[in-house]
Amino acid sequence: MNSFQDSLQSLSTGSPPNEEQITALLSANAEQMPALLSAADKARRRGVGDAVHLRAIIEFSNYCRKNCLYCGLRRDNRSLTRYRLTEQQILDAAGEAAALGFRTVVLQSGEDLYYTPTVIARIIERVKNKYDLAVTLSLGEHSRQTYKTWREAGADRYLIKQETADEQLFKRLKPDTSLSRRVQCLCWLGELGYQTGSGNMVGLPGQSLHTLARDILLMRKLDVDMAGIGPFLPHPATPLKNAAPGNLELTLKTLAITRLYLPQTHLPATTALCTLAKDGRRLALSGGANVIMPNLTPPAVRDKYLIYPQKADIGEKPARALADITALLADLGRPLAGDRGHAVKNKPMAYPELA
Repeated sequence: MNSFQDSLQSLSTGSPPNEEQITALLSANAEQMPALLSAADKARRRGVGDAVHLRAIIEFSNYCRKNCLYCGLRRDNRSLTRYRLTEQQILDAAGEAAALGFRTVVLQSGEDLYYTPTVIARIIERVKNKYDLAVTLSLGEHSRQTYKTWREAGADRYLIKQETADEQLFKRLKPDTSLSRRVQCLCWLGELGYQTGSGNMVGLPGQSLHTLARDILLMRKLDVDMAGIGPFLPHPATPLKNAAPGNLELTLKTLAITRLYLPQTHLPATTALCTLAKDGRRLALSGGANVIMPNLTPPAVRDKYLIYPQKADIGEKPARALADITALLADLGRPLAGDRGHAVKNKPMAYPELA
């Protein structure tokens, strides 16, 4: 069995991680946490630098064909008021992001087939033609041809979380699909030249430290360009409404370890983490994160896109959010990135200061 110190020390060799090694790091106690977070912060500095990238999220539809057990957008949630933004409303929101200085917009929705591949392609083209923005899509599982259509329209990145690398747990949580299908989508996206993003939830019912270790190993194997790591937060209108939420410390450990083993991957300070802890953004940025994703969904519908309850960004005004982010980054001594923030592929890195 690997000890925490042995596992941390092995980073100095740049050798590939194994499940036992990651599990040992996930088992870090309160006294060991500072060393883990410090190592992750150093890995972040070496891998992606000090600059923090902003991505503006536009949640344009909360309709979803899937019935995931944890998600407030699930199709069987009859208590949710559904909405769809028009193409012009999406374009207007992208324009607001550009005016505020964002270099990337994330177009996100439930799996809503109302917007055909052609319509989404047209939206991408209009955003790219009118504004100097990178376009990230987060629209769920589709065919390779659909992904190809959107890539040819100008989409730069695609986010589709694995959620968990445990095949049986995945099937229970997401009965309409499978882990193999999810991984296939990520592989198609990589083949088509997208910058790919995945990620997982920490604290899912039935999850273990070994499950989390396999999550990190899968993301490393896929060589993802971005990984969103946040706590599980139970929604009252889902079958998991009575489950316990994810743990703050374990979420921070998972984020930190992901940084150690994917040194050049973009890691956001997720909204879910900020919902769990008021200072979640600061904690994440101090333990490996280098991306913040403010919400620019129009205020009239923002409170209807609730994957989990009490989202931290529901009432945030974009200008106020940017002011708060700027103040936090100044306090941390971290500059705001001025480029679009395309990732570079991960390479083995040694950490001589740990030797």
